[in-house]
Amino acid sequence: MRPYRQIACTVALGAACGVANAGSVTVYSALESDEIATYLDAAKKALPDLDIHVLRLSSGDLAARLLAESAQPRNDAIWGMAVTDMLDPRIAALLTPIHGDNIDRMPARFRGADASWFAPTGYLAALCVNREALAERGLPVPRTWQDLTSPRYRGQIAMPDPASSGTGYMVLSSLSDAGRSAKGMALVTAIAHNVGQITLSGSAPCKLARIGEFPIGVSFAFSAMQSIRQGYPVTMVIPSDGAGYELEGSALMKDAAHDADARRFLDWTASPEAASLYRGFKEIVAAPGSKPTEEQQRQGLPADLVATLPARDFTMAARERAALIARYKRLTR
Repeated sequence: MRPYRQIACTVALGAACGVANAGSVTVYSALESDEIATYLDAAKKALPDLDIHVLRLSSGDLAARLLAESAQPRNDAIWGMAVTDMLDPRIAALLTPIHGDNIDRMPARFRGADASWFAPTGYLAALCVNREALAERGLPVPRTWQDLTSPRYRGQIAMPDPASSGTGYMVLSSLSDAGRSAKGMALVTAIAHNVGQITLSGSAPCKLARIGEFPIGVSFAFSAMQSIRQGYPVTMVIPSDGAGYELEGSALMKDAAHDADARRFLDWTASPEAASLYRGFKEIVAAPGSKPTEEQQRQGLPADLVATLPARDFTMAARERAALIARYKRLTR
């Protein structure tokens, strides 16, 4: 899952709108704080009678909190959690089907078959490549995952640990088909043997690459595009031999205290209005007809990104998480 800062924040909207609150909803989210602020500014205008309380947690802390509170959930909804975490059977058991005018219009691949989740957004694995650092070392720009297995890149790669980083697990599970592909497992383990530093988060490799400490960082596209926007000598490479990606799911709690209000809010998060805001932060936006912005395309995202994403078995990836990570650790010792 995409890395998130280890912070929590609560945002309440509605009372400030100068209207009597007709409802209230408590939402747990692993989205970034700046995203939440942007989205909720629009949500309070669309739903002025709704008091929306958002508790922002890192992805790992969010999963842990849901499990700790499972006997008596304190939230009504989940907003923006990696689907491979959300489909942990212990968390999936806390959810109930959710429908809505906007939710039901989303493409089927971005909704759970049992309607227990939907994913308006997602993120894509990418390489952050420091052109200057590569040139100093006399190395070519890698274009594929297979390129990263070359001995020439030994010690030149920073990569996140799949045990601590959602991005790391995204790469491992995507490229190995949740461990079912022997070829894919051989690929990811060969890359691991060239890694010079293993990081705890998915954004850290890109940060190391942009300052030249390592010329290549295995990260995610938003981090790469952010580095480019900030003026670092970084090129974003989307490997041409396999797309690693994760969806950010939202869901309704089975025991939601404010069921109707939670449904209203969740359906808004799947609206075209929300989708227009997601494009400022996300590589993958599920709204029909959505495509990367012109800036994102200039930085390397394909215009037909969503259409070219391979199918992923998120249920399998969730179920096999612990076993797959343990297997990977054994193979990369």
